[in-house]
Formats: sequence, structure tokens, C-alpha cells
Amino acid sequence: MARRLAITWACNTCALFVATWLLSGLSYGSDWWALLGAGLVFTLVGTFLRPALAILSIPLIIATLGFFYLLINVLMLYLTHWIVPRFTIAGFWWAVLGALIVSVVGGVLQLSFARPTRRGARAAVWLYRRRRARQGWV
Repeated sequence: MARRLAITWACNTCALFVATWLLSGLSYGSDWWALLGAGLVFTLVGTFLRPALAILSIPLIIATLGFFYLLINVLMLYLTHWIVPRFTIAGFWWAVLGALIVSVVGGVLQLSFARPTRRGARAAVWLYRRRRARQGWV
């Protein structure tokens, strides 16, 4: 659990850095510790609060075809802004763009660096054995 949380923290910190680099409406100042703190807060809020909010808002997520989940990510970004005062957001639309960038970059990084799940590993083994059987290597 701690390893997964550390990987998520690193990925979220990198995603927040990319978002602040691309958008002038997001800033962490000139202190790297503020970015690391924002990454940690965003990770903890996303790990513990986002699932509860997503479950409570399932009807809204379905009714808006998933758009409301983006608003949950915006809320997570605003909570990070509220807890880490050096991490600033200029306005709502900057937060929406930041949430999009953080979601995409963080998702790509986590897919790249996270350890595969058991189901994924089983599927990979099954595909490998199936290819070997087709080629007559069995």
C-alpha cells in the first residue's frame, strides 16, 4: 500500500508540475516544497475522498455522461489549493483545465510506472501461452 501511494504521489506531483508549467492560472510559487506538498495533499485527498464522492454522485455522473467526475477532480484541485496556500488557482476555468491536464498526465504516468495487477498479469500469461500454442511451441 505504501509503495503504491508513493508511486501515486510521484505521478500526481509530476502531473501538477506539468499543469502549472502549461497553465498560467495555476502556480506553486518558486518553492519546490509547495509542489511536493500539493502533490501529497492531492494524492491523499484523491485516495481517501474521491472514491466516497464518486459513489455518492453516481446518479449525477451517469446523467452527465461522466462530466460530473471532472467536476469532482476540480473539487480535489480546489481542496489542494485550500490546504496548501502556496498552490494557487486563478479561477474556475483554470481549475477545469488543470484538472483535465492532471487527470491525463497522472493517468498516463500511473499506467507507465504502476505495477500491473494480478488480473493483468494473468491475462499476459494467457496471451503468451496462446501465442506459443498457435506457433506449435507447446
